[in-house]
Amino acid sequence: MLYLTILMTERVGFVIICAFLLVNISAFRRCLFAQTITAKLQLVVIFSLFAIMANITGIEIDPANELHNKVILTAVSHDYSVVNARILAVTTAGIIGGPWVGGSVGLIAGLHRAFQAGFASEAWFYIPSSTLIGLLSGYLYKDKNSSFTVMTPWRSFIVGLSMESIQMIFVFLFSPTGWLLVRYIAIPMILISSLGTSIFISIITMYLRQEEETRATQTHSVLKLTNQTLPYFRNGLNLKSAQQVVRIIKKYTNFDAISITDRNTILAHIGAGSDHHISGKTMVTTLSESVIQSGQVKVARNAEEIGCSHIDCPLQAAIVVPLRVADGVVGTLKMYYTDSWKLTPVEIQLATGLGEIFANQIALGNAEMQAKLVRDAEIKSLQAQVNPHFFFNAINTISALMRRDSEKARQLLLQLSTYFRSNLVGARETQITLTQERQQVNAYLSLEMTRFPNKYDVQLNSTVSDDVLLPPFIIQVLVENALKHAFGKRKTGNHVIVNINNQNDRLIITVKDNGQGISPDLIKRLGHQAVPSEHGSGTALHNLNQRLIGLYGEDSCLHFKSSEQGTTVMISIPFTKKGGQVNESLNCG
Repeated sequence: MLYLTILMTERVGFVIICAFLLVNISAFRRCLFAQTITAKLQLVVIFSLFAIMANITGIEIDPANELHNKVILTAVSHDYSVVNARILAVTTAGIIGGPWVGGSVGLIAGLHRAFQAGFASEAWFYIPSSTLIGLLSGYLYKDKNSSFTVMTPWRSFIVGLSMESIQMIFVFLFSPTGWLLVRYIAIPMILISSLGTSIFISIITMYLRQEEETRATQTHSVLKLTNQTLPYFRNGLNLKSAQQVVRIIKKYTNFDAISITDRNTILAHIGAGSDHHISGKTMVTTLSESVIQSGQVKVARNAEEIGCSHIDCPLQAAIVVPLRVADGVVGTLKMYYTDSWKLTPVEIQLATGLGEIFANQIALGNAEMQAKLVRDAEIKSLQAQVNPHFFFNAINTISALMRRDSEKARQLLLQLSTYFRSNLVGARETQITLTQERQQVNAYLSLEMTRFPNKYDVQLNSTVSDDVLLPPFIIQVLVENALKHAFGKRKTGNHVIVNINNQNDRLIITVKDNGQGISPDLIKRLGHQAVPSEHGSGTALHNLNQRLIGLYGEDSCLHFKSSEQGTTVMISIPFTKKGGQVNESLNCG
């Protein structure tokens, strides 16, 4: 029995080695999870070959229980028995592929075993026994809530032990030597076959678990990669963005070279071949041109397929992915290796996925740029609507002064010139310095104070530097609105105080008057819609509020507080200086 155990261990060990080699074949791994008929048939073929191999490497036993260890067992005498690992292959097929696969493999294995015995009547029981074992192994291991990925070595050992025990029952009932044979072979076959089944499944499970861990790590890297590339591609596909992106891709992948092109030009290239794949130059590979024309992913496994025009190019394998935006190809993402053996389906899938993500990022960037252009156009349109009504009052005032105070009229003309020069700047820019805004306000107040001497007292207090940036006209519009609407017919004692300061990286602007206040019903509408009055169309505050929301979002809208003692209008926008970066925290002050 010891010698039989050693021989059985050799046979099972050979099957296990084959299993180890099998899991390294990607086509087999795909079959494990596919639910198609084709995948199931492929599993039937693979495990039937295992079962047949187990039959022809079996160990003959004569009626006297003497062992005959042949290299290849093509035929078996009708009164001889065979010890082999056939049931291991059938059981594993059922565990992996389910009852249908297990039963089919069992049927084929049983037929082959009967064929070895010349279809003698004593060998026919191998056909139903092997088929039944294949079906049962699938049913015992699988149910509606289980899958191949939840295999455990202990569970597969128990299933293997049960199936080999069933085979021993058939041998006991139908073999000519019955109990004598079972007594001799049962323990070695049951234990070794069960252990082999457990090891076979463990190898597959371990390999797949490692593959899942590798994919999880790769997914994490890809997520970090795409998160870092988004800010660059949001600015469009250009030399600057492409050069930043290829550095990021190179950092998170194992490719030897990365390149990004538009339809004609190499925008960026990093890694091997950088001496002739030069940013800003025309593309040098025919493969890229083919991808741009076809819009399909292309894979090259040698230098000839890449088609580089440089004779000493070290690149030997490539994946070129089209960057499709809308209905056209705007460029390509190219991943290179200097050794063709490094190129595997995993790298091809990774490159294809990255190409799709980058194309979406570019499309998103294009959409954002278009939206910004539309928003800027709307803002400038709103800015242009703020000022024209003021011009007529100013001209009338200057005309009245020209006859009695020509010098004063000249000064007012200069102020009017300053005012409209600021308008021209404001129509071109979405932000100006506090100095420019102060000049605008002073020019406006000079004209108004001339029209209504001693009626208003306006103070502008600032604790921030004059190079702070803010949207054009916002202080002037609020001051103008206070002078027109806050005081009614009151001739004196009308005060307006403007305070500008920095709080928590926000520029806070408040315009406070001591006027008669605003009714609660009216204050809800201010800034959200035009509110006509006897002094104007009511569009100034609405236009200003829309500009602020368009530039900085809802958090920077106008805020009103009003009572019988007066009204305060507050604005909170990101604090930034000329040449600096906008603080993105948009919490209202």
